[in-house]
Amino acid sequence: MITFYYNAAPNPMKIALFLEEAGLAYDPVPIDTRRGQQHAPAFRAINPNGKVPVITDGEATVFDSNAILLYLAEKTGRFLPPEGPGRRGELLSWLMFVASGVGPFSGQAVHFRNFAPEKVPYALKRYDFEARRHWQILEDRLSAAPYMLGDTYTIVDMSVWGWASRLSYMLGDDRIMESYPNIDRLMCEIDARPAAERAQALAKSHAFKVAFDDEAMRALYPQIFAPDPA
Repeated sequence: MITFYYNAAPNPMKIALFLEEAGLAYDPVPIDTRRGQQHAPAFRAINPNGKVPVITDGEATVFDSNAILLYLAEKTGRFLPPEGPGRRGELLSWLMFVASGVGPFSGQAVHFRNFAPEKVPYALKRYDFEARRHWQILEDRLSAAPYMLGDTYTIVDMSVWGWASRLSYMLGDDRIMESYPNIDRLMCEIDARPAAERAQALAKSHAFKVAFDDEAMRALYPQIFAPDPA
């Protein structure tokens, strides 16, 4: 039985989508990060980085959402591209592009707009610009084919879905999807899948803390409260 440590953030939702799409049996364990549960010694023993998602599968422990997607896809043989020259490289390239580009720049755009203790104009401009640049690359890719890897729905699309669900919030623009019609098309298609409905229901099944009070800020952004470097 797979144990799935999760919350309702973009990265865990990618994994919930895969688990539901593949029909895998799993035990969901909510980790309320705004209450600091990710810092508990028992959880840190599972993932020293103190982040969700994490899965345990027998003797295997896998953390980082894209590593988990790849692990599960290879374990089940599901949601991978058809075999052929260069296809695995294509899969890995786009999967890591989301992991190393789309997610981090979008996350930093949110942080510096909404949570940084000081408004730093250059940081706001840099991360907003780079986040939009990365999303435009995905938009251009999806303008040429139904899915990120052509005609086949894969874990790359699941990875995009996890982040794109928060796109308006991340970029502070309620009309942002007008700029990315092909991303919007993909989102609507995946949202309509029964597995996505079940994944979203899982996110709502636990009463995660929603307030960004002092407890939440200290749990999520401890660097704000850390001493200044000498």
